[in-house]
Amino acid sequence: MVYAAAGDRYDIMPYRRVSDSGLILPDMSLGFWRNMGDQRPLADSKKVILKAFDLGIFSFDNASNYGPSNGTAEDTFGAVYQSDLKPYRNELVITTKAGYHMWPGPLGEFSGKKTLVNALDLSLQRMHLDYVDIFYAHRWDPNTNLRETAETLDLLVRQGKALYVGVSNYSAKEVAEIAAIFEELHTPFIGNQISYNMLNRQAEEDQMLDILDQHHAGLIAYGPLAEGLLTDRYLNGLTDTSFLHRVNAFVAKDPAATVRKLNELNAIAENRQQTLAQMAMAWLLRDRRVGSIVFGATSIKHLEMNVKATEHLAFTPEELAAIEQVLAK
Repeated sequence: MVYAAAGDRYDIMPYRRVSDSGLILPDMSLGFWRNMGDQRPLADSKKVILKAFDLGIFSFDNASNYGPSNGTAEDTFGAVYQSDLKPYRNELVITTKAGYHMWPGPLGEFSGKKTLVNALDLSLQRMHLDYVDIFYAHRWDPNTNLRETAETLDLLVRQGKALYVGVSNYSAKEVAEIAAIFEELHTPFIGNQISYNMLNRQAEEDQMLDILDQHHAGLIAYGPLAEGLLTDRYLNGLTDTSFLHRVNAFVAKDPAATVRKLNELNAIAENRQQTLAQMAMAWLLRDRRVGSIVFGATSIKHLEMNVKATEHLAFTPEELAAIEQVLAK
């Protein structure tokens, strides 16, 4: 059966412009970090990807090292793109990243020119694409001259392999440094993809949001649910914190306090007729400087529950004050 996208898909998911650029993203993007690749049947992944597009999610986020085996998440997307999504290329925002360990040897990671050029070429091959919409330097490279990284990203745009460039996991200071070079080169820099959620507010504390806005870029938030902490999964207790991403590992210092906080947040969500997860994602989207939030889904049910967050994005001043009071504890 030939796939045909749902005709009402753009009526379901809100979308927003990234700063004052020409790039528009859905409020929610589907990420491929842990939920796509060689350990999941292609047929299952295909169902989730196509359902996401039917729900108005037209942005798909990948990386060279996603898998679990490096590159296999891109292989998965490429297979679905070839079989079903290729006719919709003009509607899709497809992004990928390079910088974490991708292949053997010293040139298989970080942000040198040879590494980034080769990584993007491999990503394009795996996904059966001529270009990606955003190509990110996946992490700060402490050893490579920053200008080399910036000029390489600029070159890839000029070669037509990427429309926009971004960075990921950069600090506010690091963003400011590379953004200045991009402005000199006239490179279309679109933003920083970092962890940002109710429990990890570093993006606010170090003025990341303000710095990105000053450079006409946005924040793309991954980990909106803090690896599942901001769901109902741990309301009765948190005994194992080994699953946590490094940026959320601080909760392991006092799991009991985190559980109390989660229950108080859940009570606010219930008063809003939302799940804790839905409220957590709506809370991120309250700020126009957030260009999109990236989440993963392993089932259509999971996907649909997350998308429901966009049905109630408004917060009253009282709700925001109550959330702040809980988070400040």
